Amino acid sequence: MTLNNKQKIVILTGSEYRHIFFRKYIGLSKKIKIVKTYCEGLEKTLAKTVFDDHKNNELRLKHLSSREQSEKDFFKLFVDNTPDKSNAIHIKKGDINLDIHIEEIIKINPDIIIAYSCSIIKGRLLNNFKGRFLNVHLGLSPYYRGSGTNYWPLVNNEPEYVGVTFMHIDSGVDTGDIIHQIHADYYYGDSPSQIGNRLICKMTKVFKCIVENFNNIQDFERHRLYKVDAKIYKKIDYTEESVSLLYKNFENGMISAHLKNKEIKKVKIIKNRLIVSLCE
Repeated sequence: MTLNNKQKIVILTGSEYRHIFFRKYIGLSKKIKIVKTYCEGLEKTLAKTVFDDHKNNELRLKHLSSREQSEKDFFKLFVDNTPDKSNAIHIKKGDINLDIHIEEIIKINPDIIIAYSCSIIKGRLLNNFKGRFLNVHLGLSPYYRGSGTNYWPLVNNEPEYVGVTFMHIDSGVDTGDIIHQIHADYYYGDSPSQIGNRLICKMTKVFKCIVENFNNIQDFERHRLYKVDAKIYKKIDYTEESVSLLYKNFENGMISAHLKNKEIKKVKIIKNRLIVSLCE
């Protein structure tokens, strides 16, 4: 900590409401100084990919429209009425790996870099900030990796696998050493988007606390969950059939069944005791 005992950080993220909420909320901390936030653009969003696919795409577009509206319901009031202390700049999707941005981040030399929903990071940033480069993975790694990792558990009728993984970043896809994990919270009548956005609120609160206390947390043992059959998904796997199955699961009482049996269907996750005591 060099700025009046504040953690000096850089954030790499996106530009949708959930990302703006995240960076603005982190920026409110009295223990954190966001030197710069790199916000990647909307050029390659899932919604744009689906819209450009002129094949049968009605269900996918309806689901994504519902997700977008839910984000506004959860985050827009906060985003529109909260001062922005995140020092944000906007760049094209994928440009975070350009030399001009890499050189700037290395020059800033933050105490911590945070990656949330940005492009896959390559090369020098990984090498220069080992142990100081944190990723928040919306999913429980290594069980679900890749794209839509809190979507697919609901499609597969496995709500117990919805959660968040706080991890050290490496060159793989959601494969870094795990710091801490949290489960999603469920309530009767939930929609897929309500579950996801409630979890983002919970994640943001916990992650702010992790960053604030990182100097005490970082020396704890790092973890990997071994001997797990990982399910890995790509954007191309997001089909009309998967959306149909998702909503059939909800119509057939998947959430009610989970709430009745959640103590039976427990999934092994990593819990850092210090983070639990400070942040949850």
